[in-house]
Amino acid sequence: MLSVFSDNTILTFSIVVAAMFGAVMGSFLNCVAWRIAHEEKWWTGRSHCPSCGHALGLPDLVPLLSWLLLRGKCRHCGAKIPVRYFLTELFYALCTVLVLLRFDLSVLALRNYVFVCCLFCLALVDLEIFIIPDGCLLIAAGAWVAALPFVGWSWGYVWPRLLAALVFGGGILLLSLLMDKLLHKESLGGGDVKLFAVVGLYLGLGSTLLAVLLSCVLGLLLGLVRRGEDQHIPFGPAISLAAFLVLLWGEPVLSWYLGLFGI
Repeated sequence: MLSVFSDNTILTFSIVVAAMFGAVMGSFLNCVAWRIAHEEKWWTGRSHCPSCGHALGLPDLVPLLSWLLLRGKCRHCGAKIPVRYFLTELFYALCTVLVLLRFDLSVLALRNYVFVCCLFCLALVDLEIFIIPDGCLLIAAGAWVAALPFVGWSWGYVWPRLLAALVFGGGILLLSLLMDKLLHKESLGGGDVKLFAVVGLYLGLGSTLLAVLLSCVLGLLLGLVRRGEDQHIPFGPAISLAAFLVLLWGEPVLSWYLGLFGI
């Protein structure tokens, strides 16, 4: 099987292609998230400026470069384009490279990349309207099931992940209901609970626990950053980033930690 690590030329070429593809996907997912948040159909219609409504052409849609060359402004009406569009495209280019380097050219890499796409999209939507789209979760769960014949059809592979989905999805649901009673307000949205269940499918028991702990830390940091902006803090972005980091490096971290105890 071809590997990106076959030699330095292939590795360099693969990184460049992955970064370019990642920037394109980042732009696409940004558009999808915006349309979902504004209740527009994401699968049809041309991209348009949210300020003037003018349809965007090729000079407006080149990832990263368009924002730089247009100096962060709409070419048609001069309205300011938030820098987050540039930053998310750049960030997703990096995410794509990291997935490639971690999982090489494999079905596992493709499956996990679909998962990362879903995490990225739902995080953007949650940041804007405090809702985690069920469609993103269904696509991620569907990709996990579809890849099973290629990455691990054995019961020993499947059952720990199904158990993780049940334990963390169901357990966090019960915990949130208890907190709702104690605080007399919603402590955790239903979308967050379902997201933890899907994360369990991909990470398994130990790694999902690590993702839960890391998401709590990231959620607190996000709360500090957004302090004073809004009393509602979206938890989806913290869960998504934690799941992504654990997907890449969770197993080595867990192995190192358990090794300290001779396990």
